[in-house]
Parts: sequence; structure tokens; C-alpha cells
Amino acid sequence: MKASPITQTNARKFPLVDYHYQAPTLSGSSAPCIKTSNSLRDISRDFFDAEAKRDFLSEAAIFSTLVAMLIVPVVTGASAVLELFRTLPLF
Repeated sequence: MKASPITQTNARKFPLVDYHYQAPTLSGSSAPCIKTSNSLRDISRDFFDAEAKRDFLSEAAIFSTLVAMLIVPVVTGASAVLELFRTLPLF
């Protein structure tokens, strides 16, 4: 809505509003659409399918490194518990 200015200096009215104002419509765009999706689920599925293929090797390497780092303290702890049982006179 476009407001028309009031020309009187001491007028106490609100600005007049042109209620018949219509914004110009845009004609069709020349840019082609790549692909239209029906839902947000389709968009996210397409995105994560591409991401999963790219990041799988790096995530697998990080996971195997973490598992290897976990094995060392577990084996050391089990060895310490076995050594404790061997030194105690339980039987």
C-alpha cells in the first residue's frame, strides 16, 4: 500500500492510503529449475546420500583409530585384574 503525502502543514489526519494499489507481477524466469522436490524428506535424503558416500572413509578411519585406542587400556586393565587374582590367596 502506497501512502499519499498530506500537503497541509497542521493537519492531524493519518496519511491517505491507496487501497487499489497492485504490485507488479513478475513474468516467468529464464533460469531453469534443476529438480523440484515434493517434501523436505526428499531434499534431506538427496543431501545425506551424497554426504554419506563422501565421508564414509574418513569416518571409518576415525572409528577404527578410536577402537584401537580403546583396546589398549581394556587389555591392560584385564591383565592387572588377572595379576591381582594370581597374587591373592583365594584358593
